[in-house]
Amino acid sequence: MNPNIDYIKKKLALLPLSPGCYLMKDKKGKVIYVGKAKKLKNRVSSYFTGVHNYKTTKLVEHIHDFDYIVTESEKEALLLEINLIKDYAPEYNIMFMDNTYYPYIKLTNEKHPRLMIVRNAKDKKAKHFGPYPDATAARNTYKLLQRLYPLRKCKHIPSEPCLYYSLGQCLAPCINEVTDEMNDALRKEVIDFMQGHVEDKINELTEKMTVASEALKFEQALEYRNLIESIKYVLSSQNVMMNDHKDRDILGYYVNKGYLSVNLFFMREGKLLSREFDLVPASEDIQEDLIRFLVTYYQSNNLPKELLLPSEMDISLVQDILECKILQPQRGNKKKLVEMANKNAKETLDKKFILKERNEEKTIRAVEELGRLLNINTPHMIELYDNSNIQGAYAVAGMVVFRDGLPSKKDYRKFKIKTVEGADDYKSMKEVIYRRYYRNLMEGKEMADMIIVDGGIGQIHAAKEVIDALHVPVTICGLQKDDKHSTAMLIDENGTRVPIDRKSQLFFLLTRMQDEVHRYAITFHRQVRSKSLFTSILDQVEGIGEVRRKKLLNRFKSVKKMREATLAQLEEVVPTQVAKSLYDVLHQEEDIEK
Repeated sequence: MNPNIDYIKKKLALLPLSPGCYLMKDKKGKVIYVGKAKKLKNRVSSYFTGVHNYKTTKLVEHIHDFDYIVTESEKEALLLEINLIKDYAPEYNIMFMDNTYYPYIKLTNEKHPRLMIVRNAKDKKAKHFGPYPDATAARNTYKLLQRLYPLRKCKHIPSEPCLYYSLGQCLAPCINEVTDEMNDALRKEVIDFMQGHVEDKINELTEKMTVASEALKFEQALEYRNLIESIKYVLSSQNVMMNDHKDRDILGYYVNKGYLSVNLFFMREGKLLSREFDLVPASEDIQEDLIRFLVTYYQSNNLPKELLLPSEMDISLVQDILECKILQPQRGNKKKLVEMANKNAKETLDKKFILKERNEEKTIRAVEELGRLLNINTPHMIELYDNSNIQGAYAVAGMVVFRDGLPSKKDYRKFKIKTVEGADDYKSMKEVIYRRYYRNLMEGKEMADMIIVDGGIGQIHAAKEVIDALHVPVTICGLQKDDKHSTAMLIDENGTRVPIDRKSQLFFLLTRMQDEVHRYAITFHRQVRSKSLFTSILDQVEGIGEVRRKKLLNRFKSVKKMREATLAQLEEVVPTQVAKSLYDVLHQEEDIEK
């Protein structure tokens, strides 16, 4: 089962019933699969329901998150999918394609040019069109071009003409003198056609269709009509490719509930490849926020040849700062690109708000359920404690606080165990609870509604003994882990196991809480241990006192980094002779460890 399925289900509920592309990501945020859909909600949801083949099952197991881009049509989604796959090279796309590439139509640079379907665009001398989403789409366009333009069809020029010459689909350089001018004219016609300049060709075919119809040659007229329809289908207008093959960026934005969502699309060589988005608190001046975003972004990224911005933006300042062509399109495909960027900015912000509201609602319900199970009022403030040591050495504890089910990091606290010798978790727990609540009582600070200790009845009794002695009205319970170090059960202060559905929101909340306090305590333990080792090694080196110790600690942070440093780097912090002595001690320690 996918480990992140509950988070994914929340996002699935927010997907629109619009065409677009989706990007599946692993736990590191790497894009592992790109797909397209006529209806994003239906297609993406299908991955997480029903039975799949082996490859899809393996893909779903590695999906920890996903993103999506809304387009105006399924055809745009197809073209965008190709560009995203080229940009990210996701491992599962390569797997599903059986190590093949999307096809191109190639116009060769030979003396007598010909058309070919190829799987790459490596031939720099030739002209390539595509890539196409599948071989069928490429073949359909290829067949149409072969019928419209009398290019050479043969791989090697034969000694006599073939059927294509009789059909008027080849100039037959095998028997006719075909000049360079004629070939150049053909090349130009094909390139113009593929770049969308089809009016003359459609007019020519329309005239031929009319003549054939008037001559009662209905089959011929039908052929011309089919050619016209094929042209319109193949080159129907779409927004995710532009025929001028320019590099341009497109900015869209959306403001709601005090937040600004900014979406920046990147178009390279006329193809929409990827995007960058940002979500920040909005100030009173949205124009300034947008300008700040653009200037900050392009300080560390290359400017495109052209930048498309929404028409309502004041671009006077942007024009002064950014040295590129800036447009605010009012109509046409460029206007549609800006609208698409705006639409995706809105989708991003709306999704964030809905997810946040749903998460908060479910979390609050989980905390309420915890109160009901323990027969207490809803615990709005919960403190969790965990000890960490190595056989009693470097003993520390961590405390994390959750308010209404959400972590309150400003309230987290770290404790160094001071009075306990050896590895005694119960005494360590008593010390930490006593220090925390005695101070709270003396200073009149807020008390928690509940304490959760990391452990079973022994840890609970240790904490309860201190709390009862201080007469603090707080509920105590414990969280135990199983053999696999996963959250297993909740135990109340009487030692009774509290039954919790392992698929419930409460169980997932308690798991997050336990993982968080363990992470916090173990991180502090490693910091203390590293600093102690750092200090003990420095104590062995003559010439290093308190001042130089602090300088070395500030520069290298840990023993590992100090050991990795060169002699020259050590000499930047301490005198040469001291640096040499330190270098020798560090690497003697390294030899001992090995």
